[in-house]
Amino acid sequence: MQHAKVVERFEEFLKGRNLKLTSQRRRLLDRVFATHEHFSAEQLYSWLRGEPGDPVSRATVYRTLSLLTEGGFLATLDAGRGELIYEHVLGHEHHDHILCLGCGRIEEFHDEVIEELQRRACEAKGFVLVSHDLRLRGYCKTCQRRQPASKASDRTAT
Repeated sequence: MQHAKVVERFEEFLKGRNLKLTSQRRRLLDRVFATHEHFSAEQLYSWLRGEPGDPVSRATVYRTLSLLTEGGFLATLDAGRGELIYEHVLGHEHHDHILCLGCGRIEEFHDEVIEELQRRACEAKGFVLVSHDLRLRGYCKTCQRRQPASKASDRTAT
C-alpha cells in the first residue's frame, strides 16, 4: 500500500477518535512504515532519538503504537522477550512466525497446507474463521549448535 494512503487512513482513524495527526505521530508513523523489521517500542524510541526531526517522547511512542495496533496498522507479537514486538501489517499478506527461544530471531512463513488445515478444523467445529496467528517456537540452527548435547532432549515439542 502506498505510504500516502497509509497516512490518509491513519488520519481518518485518528479523526474518528477526536485526535489529530501531530508532527510527532506523523514522524512515528513514517518511521514504522519505513522498516520491514520486527521492532519493540523501546527500539522504535531509540531509532527516533537517533534521527533528526521533532522530538518524540517515550509516552508518545507507546500511545501511538497502541493506536496503530487498535487501527489495524500494526500487529503485536509476544516473542517471549518480555516486551511486545511490532510489525506493520496494513497492505501485507497474512503470514505466520517461527521464533527462536535462544536468540529471539523471528522468521516469517506462509504455508497453504497449514492454512487449509486450520480452515477445516474451524469448519468441523462449526466455527467461522475470522483471523488467526500461528507462532512456532524453537531454536534456530545457530542456537542449536550453542546448546549442550544434554539439553537437546529438553527441547522436545510439547
